[in-house]
Order: sequence, then C-alpha cells, then structure tokens
Amino acid sequence: MSGTPRKLIAAAAVLVAVGLIGCGDAEATSPQRVADRISQNDAALRQAIDGWRAAGDPPASPPPADVAEHAGELQDEVALLGDHPNLADRVIPLLDGPLRREIRRLYAARRALLRLSAGSRHKKLKVRQPPPLSDLVAFYEDAERRLGIDSAYLAAIHLVETKFGRVVSNSVAGAQGPMQFIPSTWEIYGHAGDIRDPHDAILAAARLLRANGAPARYGTALRAYNPSGLYVDAVSRYAKEIARDPYAVYYLYCWQP
Repeated sequence: MSGTPRKLIAAAAVLVAVGLIGCGDAEATSPQRVADRISQNDAALRQAIDGWRAAGDPPASPPPADVAEHAGELQDEVALLGDHPNLADRVIPLLDGPLRREIRRLYAARRALLRLSAGSRHKKLKVRQPPPLSDLVAFYEDAERRLGIDSAYLAAIHLVETKFGRVVSNSVAGAQGPMQFIPSTWEIYGHAGDIRDPHDAILAAARLLRANGAPARYGTALRAYNPSGLYVDAVSRYAKEIARDPYAVYYLYCWQP
C-alpha cells in the first residue's frame, strides 16, 4: 500500500481531534461527521474484503490496496477515539447496532493497551510482511483441533504481540518470535520447535493456555501469558470481535504496528 492514503487519513484525524478539542468548525468536526465517516468506511471495507476473499478464502495473497486502505482508516479512527475518550463517548452511541458494538470493543481494547504501555520505553521496531492469512488461519485451526484452544484467542494474542508476525523485534524483556516467548518459557511449551516459526509458536501458545486453565478459564490462562488485567482485557475483546464478526480477522490482519 502506498503511504499517501494513510498519511492523509492520519492528518485528517489529527485535524478532527484538534477541532473537537479546540474551537474548530463545528460542522466539519462534529461527532456525527466522525460517526458517518466510520460507517461509510465500514461498508467500503467489507465490500473490499469480499473482493479479496473471492479468489480463495482465507486468502493466500496479500491484502489488495483497497482493503489495506480501508483497514488502515479503521485503525486510525479507533486510535483517534482511543486517544480522546470524550470524543468516543459522543461518537459511539451514534453508530448502528453491530457497528457500534464492534467499535466499542476495538476502542476498549485500544484503551487497555494504551494503559498497559503507559510509561514503557518505546523502541524502533523491525518489521516485515506477515505470513499469508491462509497459513495463519490454518495454524490457529490446527492448534484448536489438537489442544481445544479457541482459534480466535490465538489470533488475538498474535495480533497484540506482533501484529500477526509483522514485528520481528524482541521485546524489552527478551521475548522472541511471533507469539513473543521468553526462552525459558519456550523450553516448557515449545517442544523442540523453532521459536520464530509461526506454526510452532502458535502451537506453543495453545499449550501454555491449555496448561493454565483454558478453555474453561481463558482469563486465568491469559494471565499466565502476561500477568496484567489490561492485557487480558485487550486480548479478550479482540478475541470476541474475531469470533463474532466474520470480517474481523481480515481487517485486523492489515493493521500496522
């Protein structure tokens, strides 16, 4: 995807935020305008995803430009709402039922991750193209068949940890690979696999969750992955969105670090 659409969208989002916080033009920066933009983009995003899926589902090809653009706009809008809760409180009720629930889950997950990362030291991330979505979905489903762990939770962890393998940097705590395992934990759950191989890492994540209470108690199991209620909240909300909306894994796969 060209960087230009995202830059224009991000710039527009900043202008919207400034207008809402300050004294910008009321009509151009009204919560209704923001809600209308989210609704229009949602319809365009779903239509674009349908086109992407037409050649094979889940797709083995990278997201087309229109899917990436509309998914990026959704990510920017959620970021805008997450950064400005007062705006979110005015925009979300204006959305129609299913979309309102979707944006509320994405907004709440964003807020949880912002609080989780508050005060942490940020570093430049190494990124690459993630594996094809067709491969990743097959890996999640394989882990679910073998270990009984809901594929939506595995996808949500993969999203939160490395944006589906886009981020290849180690964490500040030394966690590695697409599911971000500390080497000592990998020795327990990796079963002699490759910590940087997505299939091996997804299976290891499923083993960790299984050993710590899932599928009966996903909250407890997620705390074993990261001992933070904010982490549990964010992953759980993304998992629910992936499970409930058949389009979610496609647009979340396109989100950038």
